[in-house]
Amino acid sequence: NSAAQNPKEVTQMVKRGNKHIHKTPARQASQATQSEPNKIGASTPYDFEGKNLTPYGGLLPVATMLEKLGFQQLLESTITSKRVTRVMSLYEFCLGLVLGFYVGFQRLNQMRFIARDSILTGILGVDRLPPQSTLWRFLAGLHLNVAGQILKIQQAFRQRVWEAANVKLETVTLDTDTTVHTVYGKQME
Repeated sequence: NSAAQNPKEVTQMVKRGNKHIHKTPARQASQATQSEPNKIGASTPYDFEGKNLTPYGGLLPVATMLEKLGFQQLLESTITSKRVTRVMSLYEFCLGLVLGFYVGFQRLNQMRFIARDSILTGILGVDRLPPQSTLWRFLAGLHLNVAGQILKIQQAFRQRVWEAANVKLETVTLDTDTTVHTVYGKQME
């Protein structure tokens, strides 16, 4: 047997040891420091000429208005949900979504852009907004009757705004426009 005589042709034994050394990853800055969230409420002073302003500083007057008009009490007394949330309360979830919509975000995945904004997290009293999947689970966990409850909140809140503005309307005229849909391709003439 030529393989036995020539040691170069002998198959070497495979060692199954771990050749790769796994290094422990360095701690990231977000994990290293856990600071207290800012406490921002109706009594927090604000101005529009300070340094290091957040682009969403306009949320503070909106949050102040919501607080003074009793949005939290209205929401908590109207919406019935047995779901217990761990990350934030029902009110904090709803307020976060309302403020996100106010800023102009129409989709839940856009909330990641303001997840760590100091004004928003200060208003909500959290370190950061939860990820999109958590927001979806929260909304999916609400029952169908919550839609009617949200309409009641809108009606009651609209009434509170008109009362706070001291507006007493005799009549209201609603002007509705039809929606124009873009038509592509060959149209009939």
